[in-house]
Amino acid sequence: MITSPAPRAHSTSLLLMLGSTVCFIANVLLIRALGQMGNTSVWVVTSARFVTGLTIVMTIYRREFQPKHLFSHGKLIERGLLGGLCTLGFYYTIPLLGAGRATFINNTYVIWGGLFAVLALRERLRPILLLGATVTLLGLGLLTNPFAGTTNGTGLYELIALLNAFGAAWIVVTIRQLHAREHSSTIFAAQCVYGLLLCLGPALANFTAISPATWAVIIVASVCASAGQLLMTQAFRDLSVAEGSLMQMLVPLGIALGGAVFFHEHFTVLELCGGALILAGTAVTAVRKS
Repeated sequence: MITSPAPRAHSTSLLLMLGSTVCFIANVLLIRALGQMGNTSVWVVTSARFVTGLTIVMTIYRREFQPKHLFSHGKLIERGLLGGLCTLGFYYTIPLLGAGRATFINNTYVIWGGLFAVLALRERLRPILLLGATVTLLGLGLLTNPFAGTTNGTGLYELIALLNAFGAAWIVVTIRQLHAREHSSTIFAAQCVYGLLLCLGPALANFTAISPATWAVIIVASVCASAGQLLMTQAFRDLSVAEGSLMQMLVPLGIALGGAVFFHEHFTVLELCGGALILAGTAVTAVRKS
């Protein structure tokens, strides 16, 4: 049975998760800026993210990191392979479904993660958290406007996106299970190692000359992504799956606001209402049973 964390540990984990969302927002906005600097293969960018993550782990967590466990602990292998596949699956569905629709479907992992945690971790999915998830998903739908425009999807791509959401939900549950035996650095490194194995081949096949300025943006974006992942992994030590996942829903809101400030994007009234609903939904993460 998963017990409730101490108040101080819980507050610290909330701050760690908030820092994670800031890093993820910065990562996406930098990748967006990268698109305006020239054509760079998404495989190269993804591989750079995993390489940077491994470099950070081996530099900062030399004593805690257990590389041998990556190939001997079944749950770490599961976390690494599934994490790599989900990353590939998400990028695959974006051009086929559109970023809005793909993001909306992928972020349903919040609901599936809570349900999986009830089964696997015996956590209690409280009504207020379920309500918060529903409100947040509704806000995300309004913000991204997933059903506007046309797509090339025939149903198969929506199914792939939904399976990807299931995988992302199970990854969150797996991370909490792994914390009983593994350090956060080793858990994160599993995604980097197996994700790199999946992405390196296509990255080399699609590699073209990249300017120093573009490399700088890629590296900074990769550092943000790695820092966000490490902070999120650490925060899940003392946060329930539902709480942590709901806080991560701040990421699309931050990306939308960043797009308005840095890329002069226009948002409709419905999209602004969606942002308000996201804030309302994530606010319930601060409500806990005494």
